[in-house]
Amino acid sequence: MADTSNTQPKVPHVMIVGAGVSGLLFAILLKRANIPFDIYERAQTVKPLGAIMSLNVNILPVFEQLGLYDDLMKISFTSPGMHVHNENLKEIGYRDNDGIKTMAGYDYIVFSRPQLYDLLLAQLDADKVHFGKKLVSIKNLLEGVEIHCADNTSYSGDILVGADGAYSAVRQSMYKELSEKNQLPFSDTQGLQIGYITMVGTSDSLDEDKYAELKDDFTHFHFIIGKGKPYTWSTFTVPGKRICWGVQIQLKATSAEDREFKNTEWGPEGNEAMIKEVYDFPTTYGPLGQLIDATPRERISKVFLEEKMFETWFSDRVVLIGDAAHKMLPSAGQGAVNAMQDAVILSNCLYDIANDATPKNIATAFKEYKDQRYPHVKFQFDSSKLMAKVIFGQTWSERLLRRIVFGYLPKSMLHRDTIKAAAYRPQCTFLPLTPSRGTHPPLPQKPSKRYQEEQSQLNKTSTAAATA
Repeated sequence: MADTSNTQPKVPHVMIVGAGVSGLLFAILLKRANIPFDIYERAQTVKPLGAIMSLNVNILPVFEQLGLYDDLMKISFTSPGMHVHNENLKEIGYRDNDGIKTMAGYDYIVFSRPQLYDLLLAQLDADKVHFGKKLVSIKNLLEGVEIHCADNTSYSGDILVGADGAYSAVRQSMYKELSEKNQLPFSDTQGLQIGYITMVGTSDSLDEDKYAELKDDFTHFHFIIGKGKPYTWSTFTVPGKRICWGVQIQLKATSAEDREFKNTEWGPEGNEAMIKEVYDFPTTYGPLGQLIDATPRERISKVFLEEKMFETWFSDRVVLIGDAAHKMLPSAGQGAVNAMQDAVILSNCLYDIANDATPKNIATAFKEYKDQRYPHVKFQFDSSKLMAKVIFGQTWSERLLRRIVFGYLPKSMLHRDTIKAAAYRPQCTFLPLTPSRGTHPPLPQKPSKRYQEEQSQLNKTSTAAATA
């Protein structure tokens, strides 16, 4: 790429590829930071797919900063704990969340993913989200970056953010260029590790007289371990008298290698065979098929659960967030949270250089973003792998591990790791901070030099005006 070190400073225009949860939150943050942006999404329309999502202290303070916390709570239930059953529906363990709010300041909350999506999308002007824009290629320009889409349209900007998922087209294009220059680490040339297949859905509103747990204003979370089969399945009650459900299949290494895992889009294709397999699985509400039949087929989706920590997160004017940079199993409930934290930290870093977005400063911001995020993502990545074994695992060693965790480990030990993870709760440094809550304080965060200078100038101006 040509040297652009003498380019005149300007506020960058940011192009975001991918209108998932992390892409939308990032756009909201840029809007609040007065940084211009556009989102390009490959899907033609919003797809109301997905089941349960969970958020916690690691990201909820940001929703308060944005004034979205109350709206989020309206579509959420708190989660008092998780019941684990064997296939005969005998409870073999219970992991409660007692004391978590006192220590961390927030409850765990759960909700249906489409409702969070709608909440975030509603914060953006319609003309900022462009659907039907499948990325084909990226081209570095003298003073920016250009994307080309499958519909023969092209768009240019100063910064490109890949928020387009585990099989990110942005990452693939960036990695191809780096590989041709022999600048890509060998580990980043390896594919994602496939461990599980999952099918999920959210029922329509159900009769609370038939499903008594729907009368409560908190979630009932039941997890069931299959006997003699590589399946686990779960149910959650959510607002609106609905039940989210999910089924996971643990893959053997050989079966994962034999499969083609190229299409990871949420969608109804190929679901019927799996539905037939799991239709009679028992739940605390009766056969799983009852919940499946109460879920419109177009809202049932089957996806692959992969894991991968990439080392290369940025190059030139291109940077990755969320699953595009690190894909982890969702067992620990941190996949979406980590993606949102990426959005928060990257927006902080861009805010600090937005008034002087030279190529050098953009590179500095990208490096600062990865330096701040990588250690915490790695911690959650390792935790997610371990939790997947405890929850989804079907080998004899994983079953033994599950028995130890739920049967013998004291609650204090389980909560210790939870509180350690809860200490990391980054906020937007260019907005007034949410007060620290809970008995255990958060980790310190690097402040925004630009924001501090702006606030200092505002205070001086206010003082001078009051004196006058």
